[in-house]
Amino acid sequence: MPRKDSSAAIAERYSVRCRYCGQKNSVKEDYVNGEAKCGRCRLPLSNAPHKKFADLSKHEYVHPADSKALAALRAIPGIDTALKKLLQVTGESAIRVMFMASAVKVTPNQCPDLHAKLQIACTTLGVDMPDFFIQQNPIVNAFTGGVEKPIIVMHSGLLERLTDEEVLAVVAHEVGHIHAEHVLYLTAARLIEALANVSLARIIPGAEIIKFLISAGISSALLAWARRAELSCDRAALLVTQDPHVIGKTMMKLAGGTFSSKIDYDLFLEQARDFEKNYDENKLDKFWADILNAGRSHPFPIWRVSEILKWVESGQYADLMKK
Repeated sequence: MPRKDSSAAIAERYSVRCRYCGQKNSVKEDYVNGEAKCGRCRLPLSNAPHKKFADLSKHEYVHPADSKALAALRAIPGIDTALKKLLQVTGESAIRVMFMASAVKVTPNQCPDLHAKLQIACTTLGVDMPDFFIQQNPIVNAFTGGVEKPIIVMHSGLLERLTDEEVLAVVAHEVGHIHAEHVLYLTAARLIEALANVSLARIIPGAEIIKFLISAGISSALLAWARRAELSCDRAALLVTQDPHVIGKTMMKLAGGTFSSKIDYDLFLEQARDFEKNYDENKLDKFWADILNAGRSHPFPIWRVSEILKWVESGQYADLMKK
């Protein structure tokens, strides 16, 4: 008489360990990779490997435009002293208090799948876990602030539009700012943008320092660098998701909004390649792209896709994954 398998043996046979977070999940007998989600992080289940970087250096992925702009910024006399003074006056603690009072803090028990995604990004890149907040805001955005104790904030308007993999990409992008040691300059850049609002500048300390930063030319150099720093963190996001199409589809949603479900992804990638080609070959297109992008906090989504495609197609991403 054939022996019946025990429940434990059946469970062991029909289970998959999440490649991202390591959670063991029971699956159906006819399970196919990608068709079920992990019960912990909500990412697609697969028995494919997921690389964790033991000693990743920021210099291995930082975008050349980021490095060049940062070198120009650091060449300005007194830059670090001025920015640290700004954060000292405005108070890094004020940033934390504001979000503790107005947003939802992500913890292992509060929004546990988001906490798991943060843990995945941090363990993949090798970063201590920062605090993570979800703020009710229809503006599609996420950002990293603070210096000694960085925090990540994601707006509900962004979270509601993305798949779980795309949320991981955004979280990993923000963790990338911490790994790439952007937080001092990035926090100062966002404060300068906020204090550009006259009414806000009246109630937040630091207005006099802002005036100095602007008069010394530091403000424009800082904001120019901040835009280029985003390109480095898109690369960090790719190192965590380990799928270029997750980054591409995230950018498609940033470009197309709620209409993105009707957008052909392959044609979107073709548009990104056309943009890159025109930017490289047409001086007038390059001029206008640079001028129009100068007033934004982030590069254009199409531009960001073209830069990720270029990095992947150069072979540099694959080389880093083989390390």
